[in-house]
Amino acid sequence: MFQSFRQAMAWLHTWFGLVLGFVLMAAFFFGALSVFDREIDRWAIPATRIEPQPMPSFERVLRPAFERMQPTRAAVDAMRPRVDGAMPERFDTVANWSAYTTHRDPVLALYAGYEVPGAKDPDEWIWAYATIDPRDGAALPDDRLKVGSDFFYPMHYSLTLDWKSLGYWIVGFSALMMLAALVSGVVMHRKLFRELFTFRPGKGGLRSVLDLHNLTGVVALPFHFFFAFTGLLIFAGIYFPIGHTQLHDLHDLHEQAEARETGLPHERAGVPAGLANVDAMVAEAQRRWEAHDKAGEVGFLVLQHVGDANGYVSVYRAGTDRIALVGDGIHFDASTGELIREDPPATPVARVAEFLTGLHLQHFRHWLLRWLYVLGGLAGAVCIATGFVFFVDKRKRQHARQGSQGARLVDALAVATVTGMVVAALGILVANRLLPDDLPARGGWERCAFWAAWALALLHAGWRSAPVARGLANPAWREQCGAIAVLAVAAVALNWVTTGDHLLRTLGAGYWPVAGMDLALLASAALAALAARTLSRRVAATAAGPVRKREAAHA
Repeated sequence: MFQSFRQAMAWLHTWFGLVLGFVLMAAFFFGALSVFDREIDRWAIPATRIEPQPMPSFERVLRPAFERMQPTRAAVDAMRPRVDGAMPERFDTVANWSAYTTHRDPVLALYAGYEVPGAKDPDEWIWAYATIDPRDGAALPDDRLKVGSDFFYPMHYSLTLDWKSLGYWIVGFSALMMLAALVSGVVMHRKLFRELFTFRPGKGGLRSVLDLHNLTGVVALPFHFFFAFTGLLIFAGIYFPIGHTQLHDLHDLHEQAEARETGLPHERAGVPAGLANVDAMVAEAQRRWEAHDKAGEVGFLVLQHVGDANGYVSVYRAGTDRIALVGDGIHFDASTGELIREDPPATPVARVAEFLTGLHLQHFRHWLLRWLYVLGGLAGAVCIATGFVFFVDKRKRQHARQGSQGARLVDALAVATVTGMVVAALGILVANRLLPDDLPARGGWERCAFWAAWALALLHAGWRSAPVARGLANPAWREQCGAIAVLAVAAVALNWVTTGDHLLRTLGAGYWPVAGMDLALLASAALAALAARTLSRRVAATAAGPVRKREAAHA
């Protein structure tokens, strides 16, 4: 079939990249946005535009917030088919309380799990969620969408397709094939360093597109390889759920042995018990971290088996002082406050896992490294986009002569994936500022705005793609770049009008989460306008070519 190994690698690189590039484009683009997901949240929810707060007092702030939490009516209705008998009006058996924050979070996420009487699976809980102001415990509206952390971030690794974990599988398979595409992309180049580190923008046409494709692919090659590989490792439990299938019984035995070894029971004793002062436990955990020269911010607080004699409190360190995702958990008896266990140092294998996971999830404070992540993600997006352009431009004239619609179809999908995805991302930000604050199910409307904008971009790309069938450029590229410029400026203007937080104000106050968002939007608008102008000039130059030839022939 192939005359050489290099030809086989070229075929694999071309077709794997084309078929899966549409998914990888979303993974790269929304992955780049997810680096600053908390900052996007603060832009999208003006009520959270305060400085990041540490974990607040449990007794003064968290406990009252936990005690008023209950599952939503939607959660109760979803749980009802998995319960024998009637659902209770109120859930009082608390299995788990937990609070989570990061050094970039101005608000606090609370989670509460409740045991359900008559549940067909006794290990299944019903959950309640809340977001509070850590300064006073005031609850924030539940229907405000955290655009960065609850939408862009999940889009990066699951495409928000939660049914049967379908999105995870699609992105995981694409990441696996991306590793093959990276290797084949290096193999197919004979003069590796000369070809991969050369960029000739003055050449024009396919040469400059291919140069940019090679350059963005190879400069960020370690980044692309590492993130595809670690992403697969992080979700290995979904792809290979051995612990809950083939090894289910052994898994249960391991939990029992672990409870005996660590003193952290997995089951309730069924004996009521009180709750000691949790703030004192947190202070003791911080004292122990300080004794080991570790930063003492609390990132995760968990109360297990609340109100039971087997209850315990786990205090986990935020670990923002290092790249590895560490917890350094310290565990206390919930009823007495006595120390049960201090997690021992990680094994060498566990330290490698912590480092790889932490490097992917970037919970650290290193801002320069965060920006390198953004550049790496955008480089991956540019690499895929130029791959699409090269594929279409190389084939559209041949397809035009043959009467084939293949190049037209690929080009329309490419436009919708590249510029259309940006239009959709800006669409949700514009909708976020336009929709009334008291609109019921406001977050659902914002999601609808995103998918509607993307669908319109796809329809527009297909409708305007007729010139591709004649070997010409698709004007949708230029027109959607113009739409991006308009929407980005509109988002900045609407943020000013609806909140009063214009650039001069946020820059003067040094409030970078909102100022940075506005600056990024304006920079995107400038780049999109420049791209639209460049494409317009290229189309004009292409159209003028035949005219000049005819004039020369008549002269």
